[in-house]
Amino acid sequence: MLVVDLLHEFELGVFKSVFKHLIRLLYAINNESVVLLNERFHLIPSFGKGGIRRFPSNVSEDILQCAILAFEDLFLDSHNEVVRILLFHLAEWHTIAKLRIHTDNSLDLLNQATRCLGQQLRKFRDFTCSAFQTMELPGEIAAHQRKSSNLNSAGAGPGPSEACPKAFNMQTYKLHVLGDYVSSIKMFGTTDSYTTQIVCMHLHEVARRARTPTIENVLPEYK
Repeated sequence: MLVVDLLHEFELGVFKSVFKHLIRLLYAINNESVVLLNERFHLIPSFGKGGIRRFPSNVSEDILQCAILAFEDLFLDSHNEVVRILLFHLAEWHTIAKLRIHTDNSLDLLNQATRCLGQQLRKFRDFTCSAFQTMELPGEIAAHQRKSSNLNSAGAGPGPSEACPKAFNMQTYKLHVLGDYVSSIKMFGTTDSYTTQIVCMHLHEVARRARTPTIENVLPEYK
């Protein structure tokens, strides 16, 4: 049996997908809304050691803890409420799933949070997403252009150079597998024991040390 992976299935999967589509919606409403969102994230101060780090001027993806305040009033009233509740349920689910100690009550809460998140995602798709014609983000267009350039150099035909329509997709494995977290925790323990974030953090530390000048990596002959 495969264990769940909180990092790639939720943080870099479900939440990243929702966040990117929220950006598409803001572009569909007004480009200035995206600029305002970046400014809000940039103004958020850091908190704790490794809790909330200062965001750069261009927003990164890892922003779930601060998303509700940053997106406040960027949508019309009816849509603003849907987005706010969705971001709350995403943060609630993520918080419970990352607990390092679980009881029967906390697993019941995770089950309930999963149902609420699914219901709100469907409402977001049917009510808010359906009200706007969303297109690919500038970064997605640039990725298509790079791919097209590589194909052209390999002798293939040119690819699309303009933004294509992009709808919110809920038919993904990463969203479907959220319903397996309770059973996985019961069988294998808490998610911090087997998340791929452990490996990623170790690789980042190795890379950081490799960039740090030392006698060993500056003068190898002195090892």
